[in-house]
Amino acid sequence: MSDPYGAFVRTPAGKFLASRAGLPRPPRLRRYVADEEWAFDPAAVLGLRGAVWVDDVSGWLREGGFAVERDAERLSTLVLDATGLRSVTDLGELLTVSASFRRTRGRVLVVAAVPGELDDPEARAVQQGVDGFVRSLAKEARGGTTVNLVRVAAGARTSLRSAVEFFCSTRSAFVDGQPIVVGPGVPVPSRERPVAAVTGAAQGIGAAIADVLARTGHHVVCVDIAASGEKLAAVANRVKGSTLHLDVTAETAPRTLATHLADRFDGADVVVHNAGITRDRSFVNVDEEAWNSVLAVNLLAPVRLTTELLDHPGALAPGARFVYLSSINGLAGAKGQTNYATSKAGLVGLVQALAEPLAQRGLAANAVAPGFIETPMTAAMPPVPRELGRRIASLQQGGLPIDVAEAVGWLAQRDAAGIDGQVLRVCGQSLLGA
Repeated sequence: MSDPYGAFVRTPAGKFLASRAGLPRPPRLRRYVADEEWAFDPAAVLGLRGAVWVDDVSGWLREGGFAVERDAERLSTLVLDATGLRSVTDLGELLTVSASFRRTRGRVLVVAAVPGELDDPEARAVQQGVDGFVRSLAKEARGGTTVNLVRVAAGARTSLRSAVEFFCSTRSAFVDGQPIVVGPGVPVPSRERPVAAVTGAAQGIGAAIADVLARTGHHVVCVDIAASGEKLAAVANRVKGSTLHLDVTAETAPRTLATHLADRFDGADVVVHNAGITRDRSFVNVDEEAWNSVLAVNLLAPVRLTTELLDHPGALAPGARFVYLSSINGLAGAKGQTNYATSKAGLVGLVQALAEPLAQRGLAANAVAPGFIETPMTAAMPPVPRELGRRIASLQQGGLPIDVAEAVGWLAQRDAAGIDGQVLRVCGQSLLGA
């Protein structure tokens, strides 16, 4: 769905009126477009006191096609290495990057330590303080610039590179003000054409996820109900994948999916639990059908499917990764969505519970929590709540299905093996929730 207001304020007349009236002026976001070359300004990598990663990050950006020029007049990317900050006095180092931040229009990434790995109370407090710095800086950024935080655990070099490349790229256009922890996961060599199964793939976010996974070389098994067969076939044909008609709530669904993946593909490398429904109404008006149907599709089905895939011989390839579609409404709650928020919060709990046992098997599970995304579901909202949903974010607009799909595509990569048990919000730094 289009954003008429956002389009209007980008016109000369709209820009003038919005400026005079003090109205929101959502910037045009620079997203990834296949085969399209962007003219990037240089990147700068600044090391604060005790920096560790300056040389590595600079090298990765150069290999990615960036010119790394610390004193360039305009910057498209700014990376701050704050891993060595240990005292309250050290936090003053953050002030030294003010001029560079002012010159940046694009991506700002702060690299920091994991507070829980530090024994000294002051050092731990200082590193936690960086979180508040990043979230506040993201709210001050202009022109579609995003600010994010990557915390580096011991031994996380390979996965850190993957995170740097994602957060400094156009693929992270709607990820803003978010922290993520990178651990030392060991990547498993990928197959020549890895296999990804995506539930709810017939339309919207699921179809966009199929597109991105196909773009990154996956054979996509597009899973959805038989009633969506025509749309599902269109998606599968577009991505040169295959279809599986499946009601994820059916008693036989777990065994059907597991057998299909094991027998036809020697296991899935990626499983994306995207299928979801809403039955919105105030809690006092929620009946048993509305409650049970949402919980069955959004939470019980992923639990049952995951359990069977983990137990069924050959259903998963070595190093397989699970990605679950949660929601910021599961993190912050939402009026009229007690059933939906319960189910989406439950997926976060599932990811957290799976992280350690899956890591012991060389597998991983993460969640993506979208904010307001322009989909048929949000298009059906009343006009005022819909407009509020767009504007209550630092980027002052709704995201697109491709924004969610890009995050899923990153978490599906084998070189993101150190990302495990994480919840990545794709919300333009929505003011709702943490």
